[in-house]
Amino acid sequence: MAITAASDAIDLSPSSTSLSGLDWINFFLAGMQAGFGPFVAVLLADEKWTQQNIGYVLSVSSLAGLLSQLPGGELLDASRSKRFLVALGVILVAVSALVMALWPTLPVVLAALVLQGLTGGVLGPAVAAISLGLVGHAALAERLGRNQRFASTGALIVTGLMGAIGYFLSYRAIFFVSAALALPLLLAVARVRSADIHFGRSCGQPDHHASTPPPRARRLSLSKNYNLLIFAGCLFLFQFANASMLPLAGERLAYSNGTGASFIISALIILPQIVVALSAPWVGQLAQSWGRRPLLLIGFSALAVRALLFAVTVDPRLLICIQLLDGVSASVLGVLTALIVADLTSKTGRFNLAQGFVGMLAGIGASLSTTFFGLIVGNFGSAIGFLSIAVAALSTVFIAWLLMPETKPSNKKIEALTSS
Repeated sequence: MAITAASDAIDLSPSSTSLSGLDWINFFLAGMQAGFGPFVAVLLADEKWTQQNIGYVLSVSSLAGLLSQLPGGELLDASRSKRFLVALGVILVAVSALVMALWPTLPVVLAALVLQGLTGGVLGPAVAAISLGLVGHAALAERLGRNQRFASTGALIVTGLMGAIGYFLSYRAIFFVSAALALPLLLAVARVRSADIHFGRSCGQPDHHASTPPPRARRLSLSKNYNLLIFAGCLFLFQFANASMLPLAGERLAYSNGTGASFIISALIILPQIVVALSAPWVGQLAQSWGRRPLLLIGFSALAVRALLFAVTVDPRLLICIQLLDGVSASVLGVLTALIVADLTSKTGRFNLAQGFVGMLAGIGASLSTTFFGLIVGNFGSAIGFLSIAVAALSTVFIAWLLMPETKPSNKKIEALTSS
């Protein structure tokens, strides 16, 4: 038995090959998923779809993504091979992109987008789980910052490439490129050594080294985790305020700037990604030295300030400068979401289920956002709409300030997690 236990205890220092593979997983995965952003609507509009049908398939895809969050988290906690789940998800996304490019009819596109939406509960959380399994809790903050840098860089480069391909070739070609990115992505997955991924650590149970499934807290115990509920509520409010900001700004720009709005909107999308790529590793380092709470308040406050400024100006140059604050929020939340969930679920074995719970609430908030604030703008004007968004964002700041504690483990706990 001693020999078996020793063989099951893996090296806690991951190889450089595995860490490099994780870098490129983030890069190519973000690029691959970029094809399923605004390009879906552009492709379907080019195929003469009605706005009603476009909205319908996109809504169903979003619903599939929401419904996949909790089952995806449960699956990740139970699975010994996170790499296999990532590879399977990548193949499903590639098939979805391919069939959409070949047969952009309503039943085919609906099935493809549902399939792609269902992978949302696995792919992103699986990358966080692999990261935790590779480097452990003590080094997770800096690893998540590095993940964000590669993901933002990949999204920027591939989005630019896809935009050029759509302009010079066709919108269908964009989805062929998205499918083709599965090949380097699968190679990146293969570079991550399965022996480097600590099964117990990857689901929030760092003390477990045996081949049997690690012990797990009861699922309902998450509903009694007060701090996790507060954090999930903050993310719900954040996404409720944030998701409608850019669509409403784009709509206002289209009315006031005509055809020139497309270039401004492109800048509003691209510049925050540059901020994330530059700042995310720094955020990861600060999360270790400052703690999580100060950065969380900065990320939430940046959204409130951005909404207030959007309410008082329509100058495109000022809007582009203000939109840089979106990069601040994105880099902070991109690093801290999985990190705080890991803090709050340490030694429960339910890290991924908690990720699914938090992701589901954030997704619900985003889904409600555009409808709710769209109605406000339609009835009272854009200035009142952005002021309403600012109120929701400020409520997130106050809730986090009053109720959300610092979750960074003490030095003694960090030492225990490192040595386990």
